[in-house]
Amino acid sequence: MSKFDQLIDSRGFYKAVEGYVIDCVASNNNEFFSVATADGELWVIDCKQFASAKSWQNYRPHNGGILCLTQGFDNNSFLTAGDDNQIAFTKLGDKSSFVLKTMGWVEHMHTWLDSNSNSYNVALSVGKQIVVYRNSFKTLFLTLEHSSTVNDFCLNKQKNALAMAHYDGATLWKLETKNSKKSKEFSWSGSHLQILVHPKNEVIVTSMQNYDLHGWRISDGHNMRMSGYDTKVKSLSFSQDGKWLATSGTESVVLWPFFDGGPMGKVPNELPGIPNHQCSFVQFHPVINTLLVAGFTDGSILLFSINDEKILPIVMGREKRIGSISCIKFNSLGNMLCFGTEEGYAGIVNMSK
Repeated sequence: MSKFDQLIDSRGFYKAVEGYVIDCVASNNNEFFSVATADGELWVIDCKQFASAKSWQNYRPHNGGILCLTQGFDNNSFLTAGDDNQIAFTKLGDKSSFVLKTMGWVEHMHTWLDSNSNSYNVALSVGKQIVVYRNSFKTLFLTLEHSSTVNDFCLNKQKNALAMAHYDGATLWKLETKNSKKSKEFSWSGSHLQILVHPKNEVIVTSMQNYDLHGWRISDGHNMRMSGYDTKVKSLSFSQDGKWLATSGTESVVLWPFFDGGPMGKVPNELPGIPNHQCSFVQFHPVINTLLVAGFTDGSILLFSINDEKILPIVMGREKRIGSISCIKFNSLGNMLCFGTEEGYAGIVNMSK
């Protein structure tokens, strides 16, 4: 396969950013992407000029490394948490500024627009706590306590509940009032690492230390076990209609069916990957239910049409030699894609028709 067969060459751009890329995210208005490295660099890229290295603006928002990244409170800003126990606000064209001092390392952070107040909420994890702020950190809304460290958490699609993964299970919290109580607790022995909520709030799924996936039906707590992986599953993604769950963890891209009674009693589909290289990241398209992007440990990124199993290479790692794919994100329109690697490369690809 020649280099001209890759979308990165005809419709994309990539460059070295120095340092393990921990995450990338699109701005609220989809006009910018941001890329964060473990070494502490934050890159903000103009999507209209991404092919010019000069449009990649570099910031150092922390006195040390960056732990996590999320969207900021307006169209061209981003929030980061650092190992200096600070939350930093970075807006394009301005200097980064600290907005909150935390009591420990913030491993995960999410922002979302509150439709009722038209202001931004922030949730962040510190040890055994999830802390929720309203009005762009102006109001402390909730502190959610857990018996063990929160390994991961996520919002549901409706943005009215938080789900947390921790030792021996998962917890679901509703965000309706300041006196919110645990909506439900889901138990299964072992360490639960990543978590995802079904788009229609039917199921919670976690990845586990023992290479399995575990799920619970939210309505009655019915257990679901999905196994057969070579390594720990570090990436999960539901299709927008909730029919398919894509996962990393093997050389192939694993698709579990969440329809017709699945996934229990069903054999997962396996999309072909890169021989002798593990799938490291998966991301469904935010608009088209049947399109899926997967990254691999050799640096390859493939676009799959799961209905007809067609494959379009975005990056071929054996030619680019950029390192294992550590993150992939679409913007909310699905017309731009950003990615990062463990060896310190990042790229953007125009995915519009």
